[in-house]
Amino acid sequence: MKQLITSFALLAMISPAFADGWGHIEGQFVLDGAVPDVPPLVKKGDATVKDAEVCAAEAVPNDGMLFDKETGGIANVVIYMRKAPSVHPDLKTPAEKEVVFDQKNCRFIPNTLVINNKQTVVCKNSDGASHNVHTNPFVNTPANFLVSANDTKGVEVKMPVPESLPVKVVCDIHPWMLGWWVVVDHPYAAVTDAQGKFKIENLPEGEMEFRVWHPKTGYIERKWKVSVKDGETTTVKPVKVSLSDFKD
Repeated sequence: MKQLITSFALLAMISPAFADGWGHIEGQFVLDGAVPDVPPLVKKGDATVKDAEVCAAEAVPNDGMLFDKETGGIANVVIYMRKAPSVHPDLKTPAEKEVVFDQKNCRFIPNTLVINNKQTVVCKNSDGASHNVHTNPFVNTPANFLVSANDTKGVEVKMPVPESLPVKVVCDIHPWMLGWWVVVDHPYAAVTDAQGKFKIENLPEGEMEFRVWHPKTGYIERKWKVSVKDGETTTVKPVKVSLSDFKD
């Protein structure tokens, strides 16, 4: 009997640990109803705005109300976990050490950026006019600096502490410029594309809880639960958001 117990103990020592299952989710956020015509923040050719030769060379769209005409998809919806129960081994270190936050046509590109706290944000300026980047974090150190015209090297910013809420970023020179940084310490966050679509890969198996947030509406869902299945991609049915949620 003693020999049998010893054999089981040795087997347990040499046997690999049971691995968690991993799966993907994908979905789409769409406008509930007809897509409206949204006026730009700056009209093309508006000579009254600051640095008009650059900022009014093209119309500056309202990034808080970007809707796809064909599908009704909503851009810039953020889907993120506040805390991840576990992280896939391949994703514990970000594949990219840097993420770029550009300024083009007097607009932040991308408007809404997901940042891993291990990454560095490189703030560039593809415009022929100077901008400033002014961050408003809750726990990280605020930054406020000038980015000269055509600065393709950029200025580096670190956000080493996860933020529970998206961080507002503004340009004090051009007051319509508004962006958002979502700072997390895991890989499970995404921003919807122009068609309102997103995908998050290699999530732990089980029922996962997300926050869903948009720059204009605020929280769409505070506890959005999705079931993740091992080795599968779960396609969530389109989530509809009322146009009235986007109005001031």
